[in-house]
Amino acid sequence: MPVGAALEYAESRELDLVEVAPEADPPVCRVLEYSKWRYEEERSRRASLRNQANVSSKEIRVRPRIGDHDYRWKRDRAAQFLQDRSKVRVVVSFRGREREHVDAGRRLLERFAADVQECGHVEAGITSEGRSLTMLLAPNGSRS
Repeated sequence: MPVGAALEYAESRELDLVEVAPEADPPVCRVLEYSKWRYEEERSRRASLRNQANVSSKEIRVRPRIGDHDYRWKRDRAAQFLQDRSKVRVVVSFRGREREHVDAGRRLLERFAADVQECGHVEAGITSEGRSLTMLLAPNGSRS
């Protein structure tokens, strides 16, 4: 249909002529109420944002010679983060002569992963970053 006729048709029905596929040959237009269409588009966009999985990241810092009570507290805190669907980065930082005993930090991270196994799994293994060891835990049900 010619553009003039389409505009006349849209005006007679008190609607708008909206181009929906400008790259098509010939371009495709629709006759509709533009403000209502924009409202519906915005509503559907907001609904899709609401349904999006929003995964945040938390960090737990420990030392290789952590006390038993402090370890349990940090472990429970990490388990709570995992149950709240957040990823948890566990960082063991070394100072001074502790740097010579990286194996103690590795054992601590492996123990940590085993203790929170029911609510999270290891997503990124143990990596060494300068004076620290890092491990990333993800909540169960989101295995990659």
